[in-house]
Amino acid sequence: MNQSRRVFLKAGLGGVGLLAAEQLLAANEDKPKKRIPVGLQLYSVRQDCAKDLPGVLKAVAEMGYEGVEFAGYYDRKAEEMRELLDANKLKCCGTHTALDTLVGDALARTVEYNKVIGNKYLVVPSLPRERMASIAALRETAKLLTDIAEKVKPQGMRVGYHAHAGDFKKVEGQIPWEVLFDAAGPDVIMQLDVGNCLAGGGDPLATLAKYPGRSVTIHLKEHGGKPGAVIGEGEVKWKDVFEFCETRGGTEWYIVEQESYATTPLESVKACLRNVRRLQKRA
Repeated sequence: MNQSRRVFLKAGLGGVGLLAAEQLLAANEDKPKKRIPVGLQLYSVRQDCAKDLPGVLKAVAEMGYEGVEFAGYYDRKAEEMRELLDANKLKCCGTHTALDTLVGDALARTVEYNKVIGNKYLVVPSLPRERMASIAALRETAKLLTDIAEKVKPQGMRVGYHAHAGDFKKVEGQIPWEVLFDAAGPDVIMQLDVGNCLAGGGDPLATLAKYPGRSVTIHLKEHGGKPGAVIGEGEVKWKDVFEFCETRGGTEWYIVEQESYATTPLESVKACLRNVRRLQKRA
């Protein structure tokens, strides 16, 4: 077993020991891994969506993506959006929705829209600076997310938060991501973004291992490599990420997000999916 795998498993078991880590790895390798569908965060192709959303959804489905995560609805009503998804046999694997759409009177409207489009993952894409500026603020934010999660749970929905690089830069000597999820209830989704975590100086493998079962949806984004590098062309240890998600992560969706392009956005996300499939075969 290579050194990186030893370090990852030992960290993930909280110091239980290398022998126990090796035994766990052997047990995981002996059982079938969970099949996790792959969706696309449409922010990756947002300019194309603004011009021709039906055409983009058709193209994405033809690439082999099984779902899409929204970052805006392009002025489509929920019923129209559901028709577009159904026509292309796509599922909604999440929406990035601002925190203010999840509080007060707005929450009921957000829930209703997402019920129509068949989505159960309501993910806050970013937080105001003041909600991340101190340990006290982070804990208050965690309580708010937990309270919202409890409100939407009877509707079969979950609330979560998406990782950014700044979430892994220390505040008052602690890592904001860890403060937030140590304080948040178990129904709050931890949507780790692999590339963003690395960009902030974090360790995605150690972060996943610290919170087994919490990574219900995870963003697959490359880090490093040449400009416009797609998944599989940078520094991420993708086989280890996939192994964890498919055995202990509790992961229900992989979601590709590509934010830089060597070619066109659509060609880049197609290459991402092709490489994910290739890497999964090696895992």
